[in-house]
Amino acid sequence: MTGTPPPAAPTSDRAAAFPAPPVQAVVLAGGQGSRLRPYTDDRPKPMVEIPGTGLPIIGHQLAWLAAEGVTDAVVSCGHLAEVLQEWLARAVLPLRVTTVVEEEPLGRGGGLKFAARHLPWPDRPWYATNGDVWTRFPLREMAAFHAERGATATLALARPRIPWGAVETNEFGQVLDFVEAPLSPYLINAGVYVFAPGFAALLPDLGDHERTTFPRLARERRLAGFPLPQGAYWRAIDTAKDLAEAARELAAHSGA
Repeated sequence: MTGTPPPAAPTSDRAAAFPAPPVQAVVLAGGQGSRLRPYTDDRPKPMVEIPGTGLPIIGHQLAWLAAEGVTDAVVSCGHLAEVLQEWLARAVLPLRVTTVVEEEPLGRGGGLKFAARHLPWPDRPWYATNGDVWTRFPLREMAAFHAERGATATLALARPRIPWGAVETNEFGQVLDFVEAPLSPYLINAGVYVFAPGFAALLPDLGDHERTTFPRLARERRLAGFPLPQGAYWRAIDTAKDLAEAARELAAHSGA
């Protein structure tokens, strides 16, 4: 997690200097969410509500995408797809949503390729996000970063907090301080992407793009990494502890 959940940022002069950012996105929402049980016993992980908000994770994602200029989203469903589809049919949404259902698990790369076939403009760039990410940062800035580098794919990079306390020592082995949940020294894939129009053709029909497509693009220097801006909020909702911490962070921000 980084920062607190602020409203979406306005477009900067830097973002405005590049071609128009994407207006279409894919949300990968087919995972089983086994580590979030019992919340996911009767619903897919993106349908788990962020405590205190009255909205499931996907509701927050769609609102954020719409605020960043996205007009059309394709939601790729799998586990308990009907629960997600029923909610989308009832909800008042800020953008147009199409759902597609994987009849059998295709893996993240295969699922992304399957969903991309249903984008309204296959010849234009597009965003994608994992269905368990709760975040707020300026997507238009990321799109400008992607365009500036001429990348085929760009992934957002987060610096999460380490879940354990750290111990600082000096060169003599003396303990100097204890640091509770420090920021990791490593950047991680934040599960939000910008893709060039031709990216879908590079995806596997079955399997994980992070083990196939991304390493290939990295070797060819066609993969870019966009560090989340200072103060941006990001959290992957993987476990019940993540839900509790998200609620605590929201409460702290609301009371600030």
